Amino acid sequence: MAPARPDGPGGLPRDGLVLLALVTLAWGLAWPAMKIVLNEMSPWTFREVTLPAGGLILMAFARMVGQPLAVPRRKWTALIVVSLINVGGWHLFSALGLSQMSSGRAVLVAYTMPLWASLAGAVLLGEAVTRRLGIALVLGMAGVAVLLSGDLAALRGAPWGIVYMLVAAMFWGVGIVLLKRVVWEMPPLALAAWQLIVSSIPIALLAGMVEGWTLPALSPLALATLVFVIVVPIGFCSWAFLKVITLFPANVSAIGTLMIPVVGVLSGSLILGEPIGWREMASLALIGSSLVLTLFYRR
Repeated sequence: MAPARPDGPGGLPRDGLVLLALVTLAWGLAWPAMKIVLNEMSPWTFREVTLPAGGLILMAFARMVGQPLAVPRRKWTALIVVSLINVGGWHLFSALGLSQMSSGRAVLVAYTMPLWASLAGAVLLGEAVTRRLGIALVLGMAGVAVLLSGDLAALRGAPWGIVYMLVAAMFWGVGIVLLKRVVWEMPPLALAAWQLIVSSIPIALLAGMVEGWTLPALSPLALATLVFVIVVPIGFCSWAFLKVITLFPANVSAIGTLMIPVVGVLSGSLILGEPIGWREMASLALIGSSLVLTLFYRR
């Protein structure tokens, strides 16, 4: 494959910029899309379906582009551990949380992930906890607190939505740190595919014990949205973001991460009619500021 031409703004490859824009848009739109499906399908069944389907799509794509799918025998233990944390924990708890709160608020809490990744890096990798990271953590938690302040009455009856989302963000952050500790000796596309497949197995077993293996009859809108979630946010974006990482420096790639909560909040309002008040705007500003400090604290 020919290298990308640096013909975009600032000398950056134009195809990389297009991919970054598509990933940001798709992952932002994924939150109201998932909410539509979760209105008709339980979180357990949702992940029981989407994870293996996304993994099979990535495996098929890997075959199409001629990439190997074999896992080195000595990497299976690490693959299972990382898959359960980085993919299984994140996907399961984010679905549980999203089923109990609006998509706009869910995406704001979910993208406290870089804070937990930084703290996990300090604990597991011995990275320094700087003053800047401390300020970022305070700002991020302040953003969550602002969201909670408007829902105190509702939280007394159903307090688990934000708890689930925070747990999901923690799993994602810790999983990313663990992912970086291993020299995988396999292509990233195959690694992403196997993580989805491996993590889907215990979720499917738990889903069977919790509610049985039954698929509900979905409305045409929910069915079409489910296909979109599997093919685009899980399938296409898993490959596209890996490609973006290979084309851009880390700080440029992180710009897309910063914009995803913005797209998620706005699309939740436009698609689902979710209100955007001063609390949502203040939380977006606080969590966005914390992500800037977390992601760009190194030159």
